[in-house]
Amino acid sequence: MRLLFVADGRSPIARSWIEYFLREPYQVHLVSTRSCAKLPGLASLEILPLWPGGGGAGVARRQRNLALATLLRHWLGPWIVSRRGPRLRGLLRERAPDLVHALRVPFEGMLAAAAQPAMPLAISTWGNDLTLHAPASPMMRWSTRRALRRAAGLHADCQRDVALAARWGFRSPRPTLVVPGNGGVRKEFFFPGPRPGDPDFAIDRRAPVVVQPRGLRAYVCSDTFFRAIPLIRRERPEAVFVCPAMEGAAEAEGWRARLGLGASLRLLPPLDPASMGALFRRAAISVSPSLHDGTPNTLLEAMACGSFPVAGDLPSIREWIEDGVNGLLIDPSDESSLAAAVLRGLADDEWRARAAQLNGRAVDERAEYKHGMAQAASFYARVLRGEGLDAL
Repeated sequence: MRLLFVADGRSPIARSWIEYFLREPYQVHLVSTRSCAKLPGLASLEILPLWPGGGGAGVARRQRNLALATLLRHWLGPWIVSRRGPRLRGLLRERAPDLVHALRVPFEGMLAAAAQPAMPLAISTWGNDLTLHAPASPMMRWSTRRALRRAAGLHADCQRDVALAARWGFRSPRPTLVVPGNGGVRKEFFFPGPRPGDPDFAIDRRAPVVVQPRGLRAYVCSDTFFRAIPLIRRERPEAVFVCPAMEGAAEAEGWRARLGLGASLRLLPPLDPASMGALFRRAAISVSPSLHDGTPNTLLEAMACGSFPVAGDLPSIREWIEDGVNGLLIDPSDESSLAAAVLRGLADDEWRARAAQLNGRAVDERAEYKHGMAQAASFYARVLRGEGLDAL
């Protein structure tokens, strides 16, 4: 089978998905909407940029411009995608894949739909594609509907998005697949219990650790997390709060200065999967205060490592967490709610241990990488057979 992916080739989520098929008997091509390194084994890599620049500005500058960039993309992105469609159509004629898979709707799925491929098109929805981006502007609404109407198969990271996709034009009973956006949890990196050689991140081994692994994103209430820290420290002054991918970010540094958090807040650079696994194993609590989400990969990875999840109360998150049983659900915009949940989790070691067992089993059964990607291969076969294409 010849597969062609349309994706942001820098994305760890996209690369994790594509890597599976590079190890299997497939011919794999990638059209990346961003400049990226070539994955070993790719039959071809083409860069088809949608946005000027390569995203190489400093972390602080990117964060200052995040809201404006998101607004501009919601209004200009669909127009840019339509202009790039003929170029992708030419690449598809040259590569002649059996199947095209666009890894998320904005803007890769929109681009693939604009190219009007002659071969079957599968589209992935990630996280907030249908709750945040799709309704953001008239052209985003139109482009989302066009992409999903043309999709011969849909991959989503939560059941909620399968239902939402039908409202946005995806035609049932065409094939669907629900597995994590990156294919699943890599058990070689994300597993419970410390291992020899795990880094200590210069944190006292006796200190309880709370990690916020989501970075600085427009739909993640980082301000809620930072404001909750002083409330937590009133009762647990020894707690340490760790934020990967925030080192050097002006927003995070500003909160640390304004709230006087000092060394209790550790801002780390982006971490590789092995280091993230070690951090999750070290963390008693993992916090995800998001307003829009599907199934965050970091949520599942933290659960696989035994870190107790505290997350925004969203329908997609309730597919994994039963409030008060294997985690806690909060109002992501309320620092008091977040602080109370963290303190409740830190206060009960036995409860966290029970939750860790439940979460580990859930990840093994529903989100393990090799099993998820085997399902993806079966999904591709169903798309290629044209299942459901005759349905109105």
